[in-house]
Amino acid sequence: MKELKKEDIKQEVFDLYDDYAHDRVSRRLFLDKLSTYAVGGVTVASLLGFISPDYVKKIQIKQDDKRLRSNFITYDSPKGGGEIKGLLSKPADTKEKLPGILVVHENRGLNPHIEDVGRRAALAGFISLAPDALTPLGGYPGTDDEGRELQRKRDRNEMLADFIAAFEYLKDHPECTGKVGVVGFCFGGWISNMMAVNVPDLEAAVPFYGGQPKEGIEQINAPLLLHFGELDKRVNEGWPAYEAALKKHGKEYEAHMYKGANHGFHNDTTPRYDREDAELAWKRTIDFFSDKLT
Repeated sequence: MKELKKEDIKQEVFDLYDDYAHDRVSRRLFLDKLSTYAVGGVTVASLLGFISPDYVKKIQIKQDDKRLRSNFITYDSPKGGGEIKGLLSKPADTKEKLPGILVVHENRGLNPHIEDVGRRAALAGFISLAPDALTPLGGYPGTDDEGRELQRKRDRNEMLADFIAAFEYLKDHPECTGKVGVVGFCFGGWISNMMAVNVPDLEAAVPFYGGQPKEGIEQINAPLLLHFGELDKRVNEGWPAYEAALKKHGKEYEAHMYKGANHGFHNDTTPRYDREDAELAWKRTIDFFSDKLT
């Protein structure tokens, strides 16, 4: 069987996977369309396996990493889903209070990749909280397909309330300085933008390829750092209007368009990952938080 590489995959396959991952095509239609690209010794199964996330080999920082204290906690979200579970992480050897980073998952719950990102944020010198908006439905179910199914059952504004409650929990945490920013990916990018609109004391927001707010932009106080993949036409089409509104209202923002990058380019568990762009975007993110939260 042919061993697949990223360069073997046509852009149409990545676009098709994006449609499937964001519920614009059914699984049956996705597999039917995917079969048209299974040529030259490539099977549908091998193609599907290649583009699906690998949470076993790709985790950078393990849950039991001795450099961190990383544990699951619960907090109350009275306007959202009630009691919500989240992964709280901080450097193991730090005695002083730390600025906080809220890490917001994609449209499939708190999967192993986003837990990993939460630990990366802590290892960079912050106290981080990565909530699971699927908690009211039993939590991340173990696969992204099932996670997407569950997340569709929740109201996104109630999930926004869950993350705003997480912000308040982290801000008031005895080991936090009270200065908190948010970083989110895909659905979490939309949450990051919406928190900037709805949370006056949010200190910084970093949406990765996130949907944009249509109103309330004049209310934004937090400086924004926005990351976009050049090939992510679905998300990017809303950026010009958002940027125009940010400029109109004199908001502080910095935006980066990563050439040749797909939606999800920061997620190192799938072949949409672009290592050079992901590492640059993450460095910019940590530098931004270091500047705005300290």
